[in-house]
Amino acid sequence: MYSTQVSRHVKAPRSAVYRALLDADAIARWRVPAGMSSQVHEFDAREGGTFRVSLTYDVPSGTGKSDSNTDTYHGHFARLVPDEQVVEVFEFEAVDPALGGTMTMTTSLRDVDGGTEVLIVHEGIPDSVPAADNETGTRMALDNLAALVEEREAMPRGR
Repeated sequence: MYSTQVSRHVKAPRSAVYRALLDADAIARWRVPAGMSSQVHEFDAREGGTFRVSLTYDVPSGTGKSDSNTDTYHGHFARLVPDEQVVEVFEFEAVDPALGGTMTMTTSLRDVDGGTEVLIVHEGIPDSVPAADNETGTRMALDNLAALVEEREAMPRGR
């Protein structure tokens, strides 16, 4: 098991970023790497609340962790600090014991000039998941998050 950390500057206030971390529709849009689609099956955004999400490769040749072309994971929100931090504990739904075990993802937000610094730390990642894949997927997701919240912040209020 290993850990990774990836950060990204987002040109939006912490409150806007935090909202996107706890909104099921937003999660379906941003927390998905390129070449995949997302389905949020369950999402109860409160401490102790549970979630279940599937990421499916757009091309059937992708190798999934849960079935031939899908990664499904479930877990719960362990800690929520408004506008500062979201801690999620989750695991893949996989038959392969090499993909088993609980992982923790901590997303921390801090003010920086012109917006918010978003830091995602993954802990307990199974060794069978290449670190480069985890980091690349996290970077893609953070790029999606930035695009989503920056677009929302640029929209005139009342829409």
